[in-house]
Amino acid sequence: MARRCELTGKDAQVGNNVSHANNKTKTRFMPNLCNVSLMSEAMGLTYRFRISAIALKSVEHRGGLDAFLMKAGNDELSARALKLKRAIARKLETPKAA
Repeated sequence: MARRCELTGKDAQVGNNVSHANNKTKTRFMPNLCNVSLMSEAMGLTYRFRISAIALKSVEHRGGLDAFLMKAGNDELSARALKLKRAIARKLETPKAA
């Protein structure tokens, strides 16, 4: 399983560990991923995601999962999150049309 955030697309970065003697060895800096359950108010269900800690903070700041997904770009979302975004958009459009 790739170590990648499902909502922001944040993944491992590559860099160097530099010793006191200035020796450089390659290393990977992994994102801080958390398994969380987020509630969608439009759908009325909870969804499990593997997201970074900063993404969880961003979801709370934007006002919940629905608001975060509606504002997020499609290129950074995972396939599951993109499918949920489309379902939420359909759910939110139906009361407006009626």
